[in-house]
Amino acid sequence: MRLLVLILNKTELLDELLEALANAHIGGATILQSRGMAQELSHSSMEDSSFLGSLRLLLDPDREQNLTVFTVLPEEKVSQAVEVIETIVGDLQRPDTAVVFTVPVDFTKGMH
Repeated sequence: MRLLVLILNKTELLDELLEALANAHIGGATILQSRGMAQELSHSSMEDSSFLGSLRLLLDPDREQNLTVFTVLPEEKVSQAVEVIETIVGDLQRPDTAVVFTVPVDFTKGMH
C-alpha cells in the first residue's frame, strides 16, 4: 500500500479531479486546506526582505492556499492515479499545477 499525497495548486479543479479519480476506482481521499512555505513567508512581517520579495514574484497573489489530498491505495494503482491527475491538472513538470508523491504504508486499520 502507498499513501499518495497531492498538493493541488489549481484548487478550482478539485471537483473534476475527485470525479475522475472516483471513475478510476480510486477513492477514500481526505482533503485539507494548506499553504506552502513561500506563501506563508510572503504574508509574514518580514515582507521587506529582498529574499521574500523574490519569492513574492513567483507566487500567484490571488491564490492564498492549496489543497492537499491524501489517499491510500495499492501500489499498482499509483501510476493510474498520477495519469488521472495529469489528465486533469496538466503536466506536473509545469509550474503552478500540482506536486504528487507517495510514501510506503506498512499498517492500516479501518479501511474498507
